Amino acid sequence: MNRSELGAALRVLRQASGKEAKAVARSAVMSASKLSKIETGKLAPSADDVDRILTAIGVSDGVKAEYMEAARAVATEATAWRLIQRAGLHKAQKQLQAVEARMSLLRLFQPALMPGLLQTPEYMRAILSRHDDLTEDTVRRTISARLERQQVLYDTSKTLRFVITEPVLRWLIVPPLVMAGQMDRMITLSRLPNVDIGVVPLAGPKHDIPNHAFVIRDDRAVSVETVHADVVVTDPKDVALYVAKFDGFTESSLSGDELKGFLEGVRDDLLQQRETG
Repeated sequence: MNRSELGAALRVLRQASGKEAKAVARSAVMSASKLSKIETGKLAPSADDVDRILTAIGVSDGVKAEYMEAARAVATEATAWRLIQRAGLHKAQKQLQAVEARMSLLRLFQPALMPGLLQTPEYMRAILSRHDDLTEDTVRRTISARLERQQVLYDTSKTLRFVITEPVLRWLIVPPLVMAGQMDRMITLSRLPNVDIGVVPLAGPKHDIPNHAFVIRDDRAVSVETVHADVVVTDPKDVALYVAKFDGFTESSLSGDELKGFLEGVRDDLLQQRETG
């Protein structure tokens, strides 16, 4: 089944359900024009798009499983960051919020930047304000949407696991005081019963390379952050590669009381830099 056939099949399912396109699009958290392009084969849907459409239509579990298998077979989707920005960064945060509302397990590896779900508002602003082409209104709306998205951290029906590398904590792309605030934020969040945070220290032998950031959701899909695009991988064999990579980094990461002491040490270093800078 190619993307045109998949889109046509989704249209047939929607029409058979008796639901209007606008209603399905609204429930699937996408525009009516996007749904129309998917149904007419003009736009290749991601596996997540298909999942949301099928859920909105209300198909049986058996039908859903069949179409999700077809969707994963045709998709490794890359969306350029410039297109995400053009559509609205705050809208992208809303879409991620909808995805995270449906998941039960998130595993996130980040070797370069503090994960968005852990960021303080000050860190968000400092990162976003680096981009001269973002207006103050865009920055404000994106921060607001990301803060709203962070409510998933307090949903105990979900498990959220984060592994970052030590350079994330020491790369001063933001002022030392902002980074010190991030240390306190991480310590606080690490106490939540459903949140696990690990840091891979620079010291000690390593058995893998932190190539790039990635997010695994429910063993179903992986989002890979490259310089130019967000790439979504859904083939089960490829997903398994990322799960194994995440597990390897987890084994060599600091957690619990050891993590707390490590973060406090980094925070004290940052505060000292601020005082002597």
